[in-house]
Amino acid sequence: MPLAHHFLAPPSLSHRFLAASALLAITSAVTTSAIAATGQCAATSGPTITPVLELYTSEGCSSCPPADKWVSTLKGKNLVVQAFHVGYWDYIGWVDRFASPAYTSRQREIAARNKQRSIYTPQAVLNGQDWRDWGGQPTAKEPAKASITLQQLGPDQFEASVTSLPALQTPASWSAYWTVTEHGHASRVQAGENRGEYLQHDFVVRQYTQAGEYKPAVGSSQKLTFRSIAATPGHPRQVNLVVFDPKTGSTLQALSLQCQG
Repeated sequence: MPLAHHFLAPPSLSHRFLAASALLAITSAVTTSAIAATGQCAATSGPTITPVLELYTSEGCSSCPPADKWVSTLKGKNLVVQAFHVGYWDYIGWVDRFASPAYTSRQREIAARNKQRSIYTPQAVLNGQDWRDWGGQPTAKEPAKASITLQQLGPDQFEASVTSLPALQTPASWSAYWTVTEHGHASRVQAGENRGEYLQHDFVVRQYTQAGEYKPAVGSSQKLTFRSIAATPGHPRQVNLVVFDPKTGSTLQALSLQCQG
């Protein structure tokens, strides 16, 4: 089925809220270290902005599996990758168990900010901007406009410190959100456009939490705390923090954390 079939999202949304939990870093641009005395782990962002890639996808969309496979090739890269499953194709006959109305709402917010007339799947969003020619691997080039340190305080408990940097055109305020993503999920689709397909998913968003908007002075730090829900056994997990410009949606800095336990 051609991609154009999936350009306009129907009004009906899934009413399931999915959740999960947290912890795993897959970026070579950060330093991840075990803190021996406490058993915690921590990470610090690098000098350039870590690219943030969001994929809006659905198990009910026949155009989505190629995008899902591409995203799986990005493991271990200097990226923060998040696959947001949406439920507006559930009416075709297959309910995507990973979808949440909150993810569709985020996709609509991005569309409104970018003056798009509709939302669609598969959609790749790179650093807050619609990326129609997705493929390959985005690279980090711009100097960071914020610095992030992130650590695990205890089971399902995390803390971040965000410091605004004196980069050119640094916005007066910044916003942030947390996600928990997991690898290694799979579904044998029994109905709808992908009937009979065995779909494999990585970077699946299981939790999405907005962290507010802040107006700190340059050089000052803001602490953020996050509590995730329990991990899904057998699925490697990441906790991600994305700091962005609330007006443009552009990434100021981002970080993923991988811990054991």
